[in-house]
Amino acid sequence: MFSPRVALASLSGRSNAAWARAAEGYVGCAFLGGIALDPETRAAAREMTDRDREEFLPSDPIAFVDAQLAALTGTEIRPAINVRAASTKPIRRVAAVCEGYGAICEINAHCRQDEMCAAGAGESLLRETNRLTEQVGAAATTGAAVSVKVRAEVPGVDLVDLSRRIERAGATAIHVDAMDSESVVAEVTDACDLFVIANNGVRNRESTAEYLAFGADAVSVARASDDPAVLGRVREATDRWFEREVRA
Repeated sequence: MFSPRVALASLSGRSNAAWARAAEGYVGCAFLGGIALDPETRAAAREMTDRDREEFLPSDPIAFVDAQLAALTGTEIRPAINVRAASTKPIRRVAAVCEGYGAICEINAHCRQDEMCAAGAGESLLRETNRLTEQVGAAATTGAAVSVKVRAEVPGVDLVDLSRRIERAGATAIHVDAMDSESVVAEVTDACDLFVIANNGVRNRESTAEYLAFGADAVSVARASDDPAVLGRVREATDRWFEREVRA
C-alpha cells in the first residue's frame, strides 16, 4: 500500500499538504484532514472551533481536497484524506477525487468529540456499523482505496467483528488507534486481510517494534508528526523490521 511503512496520522486543522511535505523522506503515506464534508459535520466543526479546537472549514470541502492532493503530486508520499460525514453522498464524491490521484479515502470512525458524534460521524459510527459499512461501500464503488480510522477501548465495540465487516464492505485498510490496548492490533490482524496501520504512542524503536510484532503492516505518527527526530527513529525501526522479514 505504501513504503516506507510509516504514515502521518491526521490532526484536524493542522494536517495539510505542507505538513505532509515537511515529512517527505521519512514516511510513505500522509493522512490529511480530517475534513468535515456535509452540513451536519461542518456545523459540528464550527461548534468545535468555538471552543478553540482547530478544524479545516473551507468553503468548498471537495475543492479543498482536490487542491491538497494536487499539492502532493510529484512527492514520494502516497496521499490520503481523512473525512467525516453523516451520509454517503459526500463520501462518494471525495472518494472519486481520491481515486483520480491514487490517494486513500479514510473514513473517520475515530473522532470522539461530542459535537461530531452527535452529528452522526466519528466514533458514533463504531456503534452503528451498518451506517459505517454503507460509507465504506460508497467510497469503494469509486475504485479508491478505502481505510477506516478506528479507536480501541470503546465500550460495546468489538474491533475484530468490525474489521471483518468493513473488509466485506470493500475497505482496503484499517487504521487502529490502540489507545492503551496495544495487543488489539494482533486480534485485528488475525481476523482479517486488511492492511493494518497501528497508531498511538509511536515514538521510537521499541514502540514501533511492539506494533509490528503484533502483526501491523505499518505504523503511524500523530502528535509527533512534526518532529524529524521521532520520524527518523520510526523510519529506521520499520526499515530494519521489514528487511529482517525479507531475509527470513
